[in-house]
Amino acid sequence: MRVLGVDCGSQSTGYGIVESDGQQHRLVAYGAIRLPAGEIFYRRLLKIYERLQELLAQYTPDVEAVEDQFYLTNFKSVLKLGQVKGIVILAATQAGIPVVEYSPLAIKSAVTGYGRAEKSQVQVMVKNILGLNQFPQPHDASDALALAICHIHTAATESKWVGK
Repeated sequence: MRVLGVDCGSQSTGYGIVESDGQQHRLVAYGAIRLPAGEIFYRRLLKIYERLQELLAQYTPDVEAVEDQFYLTNFKSVLKLGQVKGIVILAATQAGIPVVEYSPLAIKSAVTGYGRAEKSQVQVMVKNILGLNQFPQPHDASDALALAICHIHTAATESKWVGK
């Protein structure tokens, strides 16, 4: 299974691609789509969409994982993140890739075993699970890798229950 995790952001959208046979996880690629703060917002959306199309074509993931809720107090930020998420889902859907969504609690639980883990704990576990020598940077990419790992772990757990 190959999973593309996407951490939506209006200035930096992280991505991480992880492949797994159910036992071993292998890092395929990660990074961030960085966007200039002064650029018109719809142009930022277009850049995210175009870069995701490239990633989807290059790496052909089986599924895309995104965060299902945004916990922000600033309404304008929530609105922008919702628009970014829409673009992220559109790119995958047009490529025929199914999209799954996970809450922050589910992501942290799947990666660290504790739903209230700190971001730094998630980052340590991402590094350990993937056998990396250093922490994935930027944080958006690390969060995206956590999303991919979350889906792999969740899918494995679900397949065990279905098989019984």
